[in-house]
Amino acid sequence: MSVLQRLVPHPELRVLISAGASGIGAALADAFIEAGAHVHICDINDDALAAFRDRNPKVLATKADVSDHEAVAAVFLAQAARWRGLDVLINNAGIAGPTGGIDTLAEFDWQQTIDVNLNAQYRFARHAVPMLRQSRHGQILCMASVAGRLGYAWRTPYAATKWAIVGLVKSLAAELGPDDIRVNALLPGIVEGPRMEGVIRARAEQLHTSYEAMRQEYLKKISLRRMVTAEDVAAMALFLCSPGGRNVTGQAISIDGNVEYL
Repeated sequence: MSVLQRLVPHPELRVLISAGASGIGAALADAFIEAGAHVHICDINDDALAAFRDRNPKVLATKADVSDHEAVAAVFLAQAARWRGLDVLINNAGIAGPTGGIDTLAEFDWQQTIDVNLNAQYRFARHAVPMLRQSRHGQILCMASVAGRLGYAWRTPYAATKWAIVGLVKSLAAELGPDDIRVNALLPGIVEGPRMEGVIRARAEQLHTSYEAMRQEYLKKISLRRMVTAEDVAAMALFLCSPGGRNVTGQAISIDGNVEYL
């Protein structure tokens, strides 16, 4: 196998992506579909699921609330029924959480951010690992963030979950390595799209400035002075699922243009 061939994902991987109907999740799904994988997505948003099914009528798409352990269990029942196993779990579900000082945050908002961003990763990993142990290409990719390596004022619930995900990944890589299951974290930076627009808008309102001025402030934080795309993140995921990535595990991999500070 040539070096170039080693950069192509293994054929017919069975891939499960949480929150896969829109945003980065949909970009991941599209990339793995293009690579010939058997893709299963789940999502809580009915409209996003309907749009995804219209684009990809042959792909398994399940409605699920990742904060509901019974709904997560049902996702894996559907996975087993359709594909009889699993090769790659992509723990992608997450929310932005609230913006504000620690003394202003509501208990509900804090708990919800932790439940969706962190606890859901546990729920999916718990069900996935027995299936991954039966795979020749077992891997877990956990979506973290550049906020998982930098402090993030006014976004403490979000940052706390993303740092925790990195710890989860490094621990699971050591735990599951003897089973030849690789576990890595993807740390996108400032990703173009509606969610980032909402974050910038909320920060601009908090500081009583314009959206465009705040957007420029975010770009100044990036060495390359540009945001990344969801497709940039998907490309890294494909590499990790190729033979070229076979010895990459326990890593927190930034795809961010080098965000210098938040």
